[in-house]
Amino acid sequence: MNTILRWLLELLLRFTRTLDWPLLGALLALMGIGLAVLHSASGQNMALVQSQGARYVVGLGAMWLLSRIPPPPLRRATPVFYGLSLLPLLAVLVVGTGRSGAHWIDLGVFYFQPAELMKLSLPMMAAWMLSQAPLPPRFGPVLATAAIIAMPTGLILLQPDFGTAMLVAASGVFALYLAGLSWGWFVVAGAGAATAAGLALLAPISWFSFLRPYQQDRILTFRDPQNDPLGAGWNIIQSKIAIGSGGLTGQGWGEGTQSHLNYVPEHTTDFIFAVLAEEFGWLGVATVLALYAFVIGRCLWIAAEARDAYARILAGSLGLALFVYVVVNGGMVSGLLPVVGVPMPLLSFGGTAAVSLLAGLGVVMSVGAHAQGKKR
Repeated sequence: MNTILRWLLELLLRFTRTLDWPLLGALLALMGIGLAVLHSASGQNMALVQSQGARYVVGLGAMWLLSRIPPPPLRRATPVFYGLSLLPLLAVLVVGTGRSGAHWIDLGVFYFQPAELMKLSLPMMAAWMLSQAPLPPRFGPVLATAAIIAMPTGLILLQPDFGTAMLVAASGVFALYLAGLSWGWFVVAGAGAATAAGLALLAPISWFSFLRPYQQDRILTFRDPQNDPLGAGWNIIQSKIAIGSGGLTGQGWGEGTQSHLNYVPEHTTDFIFAVLAEEFGWLGVATVLALYAFVIGRCLWIAAEARDAYARILAGSLGLALFVYVVVNGGMVSGLLPVVGVPMPLLSFGGTAAVSLLAGLGVVMSVGAHAQGKKR
């Protein structure tokens, strides 16, 4: 019996040796909290909780599989993966569906969001391009990387999905930063983008021709939600009430009045963080943010220990991208940022986002598991 148990233990260790256990533990804690909050936010809808749990299982499977693939094969497959990821972005413009654009493709069994693939393939491709030449990158590789970022970003904007487009673009920008690009480039690019966006919004032809009504409402609501408290401002006002009513320890699991009386909009998806704050209070929010901080910090530590430029840039970009997802959703539900329809990672209900995030962290684990030898 002892021999069999020892053999089973050795087999388990063999198949899980590439997993980063501290990172996996934090992720499992986030998923457990996410399922608990979803159970409450959905009115104890076990079918919804089980569906999300099944998606977590798929994501964990993808994470395990990718963690076993060393970075060199991933690097060789990157251009093909990036090219294939562009195809669904083109297809969704033709056959896509969604309430405010074409964001999903109906596959019958589930809805697939093509933009989520780019949260992994874009940083992979940016890291691949930047690692082809000595670092810090010169003008040519920077320009090529900018084109790599611009193609999927433009296609996602056509859906239109501004929030996801900016998050995808951010992962590519982080790759440039981690490659050693001078701060001056980012300052100039940021100032130019802000100026162009400001001029576009101020121009009447841009406002009425390029922005859809719901996008105009989001901008006006961000400036002052009280201008339309029963209309466009409702979401932010109710979300802030829910967050404030949580206090230090919250109203208790399943006792959130704002969410259970349907005052908080999209309380199982984009605004689930408000449900967390209402029911678990500041302590619950601080715990979840600490878990996110640990995951992001662990990714950056793994990136710092990577053996080559490709692995280092890729792992760091994926970690910093997660930081942006958390900040944008947290700022959105608290009224500090405009509502752009960005889910909270591993808390919001949604399959493609959870699977793509866990798959990306599987790549980070691969970098950590194979971090041997001298760094380039």
